[in-house]
Amino acid sequence: MNQPLNAGPEPVRIGIVSISDRASAGVYQDQGLPALQDWLTRALKNPIEFEPRLIPDEQATISQTLIELVEAGCSLVLTTGGTGPALRDVTPEATLAVAHKEMPGFGEQMRQISLTFVPTAILSRQVAVIRDQSLIINLPGQPKAIAETLAGLKDADGKQQVNGIFAAVPYCIDLIGGPYLETHDEVCQAFRPKSAIRPPRG
Repeated sequence: MNQPLNAGPEPVRIGIVSISDRASAGVYQDQGLPALQDWLTRALKNPIEFEPRLIPDEQATISQTLIELVEAGCSLVLTTGGTGPALRDVTPEATLAVAHKEMPGFGEQMRQISLTFVPTAILSRQVAVIRDQSLIINLPGQPKAIAETLAGLKDADGKQQVNGIFAAVPYCIDLIGGPYLETHDEVCQAFRPKSAIRPPRG
């Protein structure tokens, strides 16, 4: 449905999924969901309806949760946790199992960013996929790493040195038929080809 030109940014529904046996069992307080919600709220101008989920490291449960969020109309689904080499880390497998298309560039860039900080980033197995009209991305488990991979690296003057993965997310969602995401440049500047940029609304 077309909105009037002065309606402001389009609303978006975003699924955020924290995957942890211990946090989902109440052994410790989950940090993933607050970190995702905080960053996205600061980065996007769009009104956001969050669909949060806190679930254990069970492959079937993860896959089913991702399918449910896509079917609920989430244009973007971000997961955190369960992407390492440990036996219980099955988030990438669960994500690939529901994929219609793989988007390997996201995982490659996340590892490249994290390797700037820690050599063990090479152990991370994050993937990104498209299912129907939704983009699903696995993020690292720690709040600091979540922010670094989404926003990228800036120098002391605030100049972007390495692009974070979120710079490419709005255009990707354009291409799969989702809402037009608008970002606050001081948090993350979205990149689109000039032909894909719409004039500001509202």
